[in-house]
Amino acid sequence: MKIAIVRLSAIGDIVHTMVVLQFIKAKYPDVSIDWVVEESLAGVLENNPHINTIHKINLKSIKKSFSNIFVELGKLKEIAKNDYDIVIDAQGLIKSAIVSKIIGGHFVGSKVVGFDRDSIREGIASYFYDEKVAISYTQNKIFRNCYLVSKALGFGISHDDILAKKPFLYSEEHSFECISKIKKNIVFVVGSSWESKNYPAQKYANIIKELSENAIIVWGNDSEKEIAHSIQKIVKDVVIAPKLSFDELKSLIKQSDLVIGNDTGPTHIAWGLNKPSIMLFGPTPIEQAYETTINHVLKSPSIVDHYKLDKGDFSIEKIKEVDVVRLAKKML
Repeated sequence: MKIAIVRLSAIGDIVHTMVVLQFIKAKYPDVSIDWVVEESLAGVLENNPHINTIHKINLKSIKKSFSNIFVELGKLKEIAKNDYDIVIDAQGLIKSAIVSKIIGGHFVGSKVVGFDRDSIREGIASYFYDEKVAISYTQNKIFRNCYLVSKALGFGISHDDILAKKPFLYSEEHSFECISKIKKNIVFVVGSSWESKNYPAQKYANIIKELSENAIIVWGNDSEKEIAHSIQKIVKDVVIAPKLSFDELKSLIKQSDLVIGNDTGPTHIAWGLNKPSIMLFGPTPIEQAYETTINHVLKSPSIVDHYKLDKGDFSIEKIKEVDVVRLAKKML
């Protein structure tokens, strides 16, 4: 059996979907699994032994020049020649549904599977699927992905299976000067895609002071680097990591003792590596995380509408530093 999984972005969402790979392989050891992803994020998937081929596309390039649509369409038609038995759209957007339909359109026996119209935000996407799976949009994201795949492939993935998952992110072994052999190493993820998802820099600084361990801040763009430097101005011995590749980021988190951060990709990577983590939520639903005995969530008091997230909700600021510190000390 040949399967293609379509999950184009973003970092955390890719991680949330990758957990299904080990369960597929446990049920069908000889299955061939390919993955279609935005090329800039392919590093999250790399080195995973359960993926046969990572197919990289660049739909974002179409926004820069519409003529690029022909280049990307050509890539998809080439991917389709693999004649997949099943194509699973784990994203549930119109763009991912179209990608899935094109990839599944070459082989007569191919089946395209996705969420039904009431289970996704862009309900029109469901019209591109041959088989539709119903599950509430407000359910936990990770469980939704597992449920979709289990229905598509005819086997079950339970809550206990997810809790007992094996680490599923892989990287080369990198050495880092910022890793301490004396203190506990805590990776702080201080940026995100929205300003309102960011816990205040001063509050992060207060937490770092209280914990008195080796604090390492990771960043992915200039604005996140600015936040890191603003924290370092308050707490001088904070270590700001250099710009990391996805492979290096996975390796650094693997070597850490705890990850503390906003609801964003690198914090979700900790969950994928079975590393202890504390994730701070404000305007986004806690159903984007999967709590375990070592992965915890602290949520602001605001009520979140899953269908209409409020980027003006800065309630994350109301999470108390003392609660983060207390939990972190308990975990360390």
